[in-house]
Amino acid sequence: MAMTVHVDVVSAEELIFSGLAEIVIVPGEMGELGIYPRHTPLLTRIKPGSVRIKRPDQVDEELIYVSGGMLEVQPNLVTILSDTAIRGKDLDEARASEAKLAAEELMKNRSSDFDYAQAESELAQAIAQLRIISQIRKQVGR
Repeated sequence: MAMTVHVDVVSAEELIFSGLAEIVIVPGEMGELGIYPRHTPLLTRIKPGSVRIKRPDQVDEELIYVSGGMLEVQPNLVTILSDTAIRGKDLDEARASEAKLAAEELMKNRSSDFDYAQAESELAQAIAQLRIISQIRKQVGR
């Protein structure tokens, strides 16, 4: 039996995932972090993107979109806290595409009350969601 670590992914609204994993891959601010069982303790911020969880009883990874947040790693526990976390299978492609176009349009047509950082954040979140949808399609296409 493979070694595992307990993983909790929590949004502001609910517990999105709680279970065992062989590896967890998280979008850290400085790049992706691969967390294996007995990883050294760590506390860091994460950016919008895909949390990938390899469960011991499944071939495909569990994909979860996070809007950013915090990652805490203990030797036997990984906790991901995010304002928004959505299971990959629950993402809405039309909505994500619409959000991406709206953010790009805002960035293109700046006005005096324009918040560039907010538009950039919304664009990054929409792109991350679309990337997860693409990854899910590849899994299903196998």
